[in-house]
Amino acid sequence: MIEKNWLAGEFEANREHLSAVAYRMLGSRAEADDAVQEAWLRLGRSDAGTIDNIGGWLTTVVARICLDMLRSRKTRREEPFDLPIHEHIADASRTVDPEGQVAFADSVGVALLVILERLAPAERIAFVLHDMFDLPFDDIAPIIHRSSAATRQLASRARRRVQGKTDVPEADATRKKQVINAFLAASRLGDIKALLSILDPQVVFTPDAAAMQYNPSVRELRGADAVAETFKGRAQAAQPAVIDGKFGFVVAVNGQLRVVLFLTFNGEKIAGIDAVADAEFLGSLKYELF
Repeated sequence: MIEKNWLAGEFEANREHLSAVAYRMLGSRAEADDAVQEAWLRLGRSDAGTIDNIGGWLTTVVARICLDMLRSRKTRREEPFDLPIHEHIADASRTVDPEGQVAFADSVGVALLVILERLAPAERIAFVLHDMFDLPFDDIAPIIHRSSAATRQLASRARRRVQGKTDVPEADATRKKQVINAFLAASRLGDIKALLSILDPQVVFTPDAAAMQYNPSVRELRGADAVAETFKGRAQAAQPAVIDGKFGFVVAVNGQLRVVLFLTFNGEKIAGIDAVADAEFLGSLKYELF
């Protein structure tokens, strides 16, 4: 009973912060409340004695819950309840918490909420946790199953989009598919020249810990030359796919998903390749080959 009361007190001390984190990620007061409530339930099922920092643990859990909710929303193509979806004008009839809405508008703003909704789930998590709540990239990376370097890149790209600084127009879906198929063909044929023509000069290849364990020769790479050399003659089993709304490749062995490679584009060039082999993460993915 004493431990339960202590956990309840710690949770209440962090509730306002957790609600703010969830609201900025989801843009919906109702969904944010659901995320915070789910975090409380998970705290109750956990071994509190093994948690060194309750606040940090709860923030991480809320972020992961929000990431799952964002991915689910993208899959169903749903709009968050509280976001204005018509000409950026809020519907006053849907304002259930005027005081909270005003405070949130002061700190974030309706326009920013609309922009955040356009970010990919991992971009949104990285940007919100780092830029709005000053969480280190090393702490954010495990939440979205990326390296710290890749997480920093995601946040940077999200920041540019939020600030309207998209220097190079991103390729459309059709063109991305063409680039991906060209990359796979060049990789399988070992055509270095073709690979270099597809890769951004500053491209970064980032494997997660599971990918490096799966293949000890895999490591983080920077620059088109290094990445092209690594992919030369490879990708034989890779298949192009849209994974949770993001373009990339999937590698399956005997029907079992083993590795996913998410691609980041700079214009029509591949600027980032994130290899993820974490089994728990792969089990939650939905993808469609093209």
